[in-house]
Order: sequence, then C-alpha cells, then structure tokens
Amino acid sequence: MGNKTRHCSLRKDRKAISPAISSVIMTSSVVVLLLVSIVFANNFLGARMAENEYSAIKQFMQTIGLQVDDVAWTIGRTQTMRYASKYGAVNFETVCLNYTVYLDKGNGYVYFSHNITGALLFNMPISKYSIANNYQHRIVPSDRSFLQTGTSAPVAHLFEMEKIPMADGNYLRVVVAPSIRMLNSTISSGGLTKNYYKFYLCALNAGLRPYYSQSVTLAGNGVAVKTESAVNKVKIHLSFPKATTGFDNGFFNFDGADKEVDVPDGSIIEVYTGKVIVSLGLYA
Repeated sequence: MGNKTRHCSLRKDRKAISPAISSVIMTSSVVVLLLVSIVFANNFLGARMAENEYSAIKQFMQTIGLQVDDVAWTIGRTQTMRYASKYGAVNFETVCLNYTVYLDKGNGYVYFSHNITGALLFNMPISKYSIANNYQHRIVPSDRSFLQTGTSAPVAHLFEMEKIPMADGNYLRVVVAPSIRMLNSTISSGGLTKNYYKFYLCALNAGLRPYYSQSVTLAGNGVAVKTESAVNKVKIHLSFPKATTGFDNGFFNFDGADKEVDVPDGSIIEVYTGKVIVSLGLYA
C-alpha cells in the first residue's frame, strides 16, 4: 500500500518537467552544439587554407627573386607573374634600402656612388594566419650578409617576417629585398695583371598599381655602371630610409650595416645597377 502511494505521488507531481519542455531543451542544446561545431570547423578550415596559401606564396616570391635577376640586366625585358590569394596580397615598399659605396685609393674612404631600392612584400594579415611576433626565417640565402660572392649568388634576400605593430598594419610577410652580388676576376696581358671587382645591385622602383589582377610585372629599365681604377679598399654602407616606420635593420635583419672588401692594391672597381620597374596588377 505504501509503494502504491509513492507511485501515485510521482505521477501527480506537478513540479516535474513536461515532455514538450524537455524536447525544447534537448533541441536547443543540440542546436547550440552544432553552431559551436560549425564555427570551430570554419575557423579551423580557414586557418588551414591560409596556411596552405602562405606556403604556396613563399614559392611564388622565390620565383620573383630569381626573375628580378633575369630582368635587371636586359633593357626592355618584361616578365609578368600571377598568383592566387584569398587572404593576402603583394605590396611594393618604395625607398627602403640605400646602398652607398666608398672607395679608398690610399688616402682614406671617399664617396663613390649610392643606389636606393624598394622591396617586394607579400602581406598576410595575422588575423588569418600567424606564427609568432618577431618571427623571422631566411629562405635564400641562408646567411644574413647583404654582400654575396660568386656567380651563383643571389641578388635578393628572401625571408619571412612577422613583426607587430608596424605603421602599415599587422602582417606575416614574405619579403624580397635586393642585395649585392660581388664577382672578381684577374686578367693578365702583356706582363701586366689587373684585378677586377664587380658589384651588381638590382634597384627596384615603383611602377603602375592599377590592381586589375593579382600579378607582379617586372620590367628592365636600364643598366648603369660606374668604374674607378687604382682602388685599394671598398666599403659598402647600408642605411634604411624608412626606419621610422619599422623598416629598419631589425626588420631586414642583415648581419651588419657595413661591409669592407680589402681588394689588391690598384684594383679596378665596377658598380653595376640594373633598374627594374615593379608594377602590381598591371594586366587583367
């Protein structure tokens, strides 16, 4: 009799949740879980897509570095390279590196020439993909010297950099920054030996920016050379005209702002500058 009373009491308990309300609560919980799962999946997928895009762009920027070398020394040569990006874009930063050459002919260093160049950057917003603040990795070449030696030496450094905050925005970047290639040779004629030291710099200058498409166009616009004989030493000083906006040596991370080359006394110095016009999105 006591058990029957308890069962009846449970059936008549007006504080119990009705089946309709229980269904609404369960349905709402499932909907919330689905929404959370969808948001997480979208964020995860977006991050992976941005990461894959960034990896592909590193190869694209390496191709640009190689093409700069090909275009710079052939007047009139034009090369257009296209890329596909959903999250980032290629930008050209003007007047950010200044290479000044000084020569010593026995009486101390004297100014000889200077060349200012811009740099190409692929900017990936850190809201889409980020590694770590102050992250930097050199891709080509492996060392940090802006003066490279040998026929196969690059004329541009390729590296990735994340530095925030900066004046132009917060980005993870892939950078193509022009550097100098040095070659030396010895020529003997009529019992005389002459030592030649040649320095090559690709000077990148801003062209059109119509942004019709995701492309970079490089155009060779002239080659200049300055020559001096009877030289004993060469010094190259690198300065950063846009250091106040963040594009300083902390950004480019070269191993020093000065390079000194102790050449044989009486050497002949030749400084070649290949002017390259950089246009973004020029061709649809």
